Amino acid sequence: MGTSHPNGARPATGRWALPTGPRRAVLIGAVLVVLGIAAFLGVLDSVREKDDLAAVDLPVLHGLAAERSRPLTAVMTAVSLVTGPTILPVVVLLGAIAWGWIGKQRWQALLLAGSMIVSTVVSLTVKTIVHRPRPPLDTMTVAGVETTYSFPSGHTMGTATLLLVVGYLAWIRHPAVKSLVLWLVAILAGTFVVALSRLYLGYHFVTDVTASVALAVAVLGGVVMVDRHRAVRAARVTAAKARDAVGAAPKPVA
Repeated sequence: MGTSHPNGARPATGRWALPTGPRRAVLIGAVLVVLGIAAFLGVLDSVREKDDLAAVDLPVLHGLAAERSRPLTAVMTAVSLVTGPTILPVVVLLGAIAWGWIGKQRWQALLLAGSMIVSTVVSLTVKTIVHRPRPPLDTMTVAGVETTYSFPSGHTMGTATLLLVVGYLAWIRHPAVKSLVLWLVAILAGTFVVALSRLYLGYHFVTDVTASVALAVAVLGGVVMVDRHRAVRAARVTAAKARDAVGAAPKPVA
């Protein structure tokens, strides 16, 4: 039996466990997809029109380049290396294996791996379509090290997707307002550091990293929709089995 609450109210975190909770969460996921795509399109428009947010691209790029120091450059280079296409996929793969087989959370591991694959494919596809050149070579710490197009930032999108999806999957198991706030702070901090490293090293513009975060939010929305839709189906199957069990139970003799 569930725990009773004054005036029949339930705690906010408990609503996710109610039959209507997963359905509402599917809608929340759809909203995240729409908001993420809308934000991305807004940034893309500013890049093409060279106005709005794109107006700060060069000032921020040159401003950060002017403030470089050897120790900070070493730190930012390390951050960029760890979150790049060489190390991050290995970290995700090992983490997904550990989560799925050792932690017995195979569905969560599959969602994580799938979201990272989608994130990578979307990033590379948008780069190919938009064809935005990298910042000027004289603003880069190491000229010529980046050979792909600039928009969006693959490092930032990969990191944001990883943190958002891991945060969601961890939080949804034990939803609470306090843990949600802590996860949001960790996600924002981690994404900001990686985005800053790409700007500081001169490999991306502000609009590149902003568009990446927007796309990562859209990917998270897709994960939420898929995960909560599965929860809705599971709840229906459980309810059907419970009804069948009640119907099959022998009736007491009068």
